[in-house]
Amino acid sequence: MSALCVRAAFKSGQMLSRTLVKNSTKLSAIVAQQKMSYADMAFTFACPASVFYKESNVKQVDVPTLSGDFGILPQHVPLLAVLRPGVIAVHEADGAMKKYFVSSGSVTINDDSSVQILAEEACPIDHLDAQAIRDGATSAAQDLLSASSEQSKAEAQIALECYDALQKAVEQAHR
Repeated sequence: MSALCVRAAFKSGQMLSRTLVKNSTKLSAIVAQQKMSYADMAFTFACPASVFYKESNVKQVDVPTLSGDFGILPQHVPLLAVLRPGVIAVHEADGAMKKYFVSSGSVTINDDSSVQILAEEACPIDHLDAQAIRDGATSAAQDLLSASSEQSKAEAQIALECYDALQKAVEQAHR
């Protein structure tokens, strides 16, 4: 009978130790997650011509997407979105904010808090030429009015939307 009690106590001890190990592992993961600072978001942002950020730690990224503008912070829910023409604002770990114009592309938010933005075209806002943008918008509007085929209308409409977004980006930068 005492051997049976010892065996039962041993099994209870094994179950208790397994439970403690499981719980301590979960607790360790929670503590590690809570220790993450705002600068723990690996950010990559590139276009075919340039790499602006490569796995850099940033605090926040604000993006324009087809479903609306939103901000990305560490531990954001995983998401895949399509960028629309507009301004990406990057809040760097040191507190600086840099703005970039993107024409289109994609943004991927992963469950490990890493973020990748792949843009068709992108450039820093301060590199934009306001007069060239106005001239391009005028030309695109004329192309839209004179377009004879559906394809040329669509191309002119896309160009006009892009120039409108560029104009808004330049106006925002000067505020």
